[in-house]
Amino acid sequence: MNRLLFTNLRRYSTTVVCNPIPATFLRGGTSKGIFIKRSDLPDDRSQWDHIFRGIMGSPDKEYGRQLNGMGGGVSSLSKICVVGPPSDAHASVDVEYTFVQVGIRDSDIDYSGNCGNLSSMIGVFALDEGICALPKLFAGSTATVRSFNTNTGKHINTTFPVTAGENGYTPVLELDQASIAGVPGRASQITLDFVSPGGARTGKLLPTGNAVDEVQVETGDKSLPIRMSLVDATNPTVFVFSADLHHILALPETSPIDFASPPVLKMLEFIRQQGAKLMCLDPSAQAQPKIAILRPPLPSDPDVDVFVHALSMGVLHKAVPMTVGLCLGVAADVKGTLPWQIVQHSRASRGGGGVKLVKIRHPSGIVDVGAEFEENGEVKNAKVVRTGRRLMEGVVWW
Repeated sequence: MNRLLFTNLRRYSTTVVCNPIPATFLRGGTSKGIFIKRSDLPDDRSQWDHIFRGIMGSPDKEYGRQLNGMGGGVSSLSKICVVGPPSDAHASVDVEYTFVQVGIRDSDIDYSGNCGNLSSMIGVFALDEGICALPKLFAGSTATVRSFNTNTGKHINTTFPVTAGENGYTPVLELDQASIAGVPGRASQITLDFVSPGGARTGKLLPTGNAVDEVQVETGDKSLPIRMSLVDATNPTVFVFSADLHHILALPETSPIDFASPPVLKMLEFIRQQGAKLMCLDPSAQAQPKIAILRPPLPSDPDVDVFVHALSMGVLHKAVPMTVGLCLGVAADVKGTLPWQIVQHSRASRGGGGVKLVKIRHPSGIVDVGAEFEENGEVKNAKVVRTGRRLMEGVVWW
């Protein structure tokens, strides 16, 4: 993109931080975020946190709406991506990026995980900004941009339509190719490919070595067990059965769970923290691991494999965080895990053998996720289709 209007901003040395900072506002999947070139931020990363809080309007302790910034009061709208050319250590990729999850009511800045939805727009932003002038991988009218995510140390490829022009290749996002649950309308298809996603944070697909673990939960005067599958693919996730949660909460299985209820949220946070401890992760870091509650699909959903409610930063996600959806798709092919148990039962009940994609129902609709495994059981890749849109380009005050 032509940014001559902001040339004067870039003349500052990195010891003088521009305010405002050149930035682009993009939708990727079911998230929106601020994308910033790494060269427009100070070299001293200790200065980043303060800048990011100002950009998003955090902390907003009293109202939680982030009205003083670009955030929207929910985790899927309080995100930043810092994008730059690859370092020498990752010369095999086209671009390198760091994902930032910004706290809403608190001052937390979390670099521990990645965002699958915003990852789908890294290649688009890199081409637009000239960070990646000419991807090496083309197939007809599409290009594949290879990126390295510094949070997880993983390679992620995005493939999307492009058009050639005098100044190189431009991503085309307005084609009538794909739709995704939670976003109105149709747009160009962006294929998101997480390469070797297993062990993104812990180094192991199953951090404890077990398909299912069990922890005790204190409820009233009783201590009850709850089963969980701890899986680390794209981002670590704690999976639990809805039926087990109903039992602990003393709810009939047919009763809906009020995920906005403080006692329910407190219980889920306790369970998530116990899973984090077993995964040797910081239990106080709300961004990682996520927690997802699974149940079998309803009879009215004959083609769906599993229904999921996922929480992000202590709040029920209106769709499903894409890294949770990808992790669920991988876990569904890992024998013995809770996702595997539900998906196997769903497919057996409808005679659906040999199916490659996992069809996941979430509160906003359905998403199909695919995963490929090596012969030794390692995850080769996990794929999902997303769409995206350019929303605004200019400068952002912090």
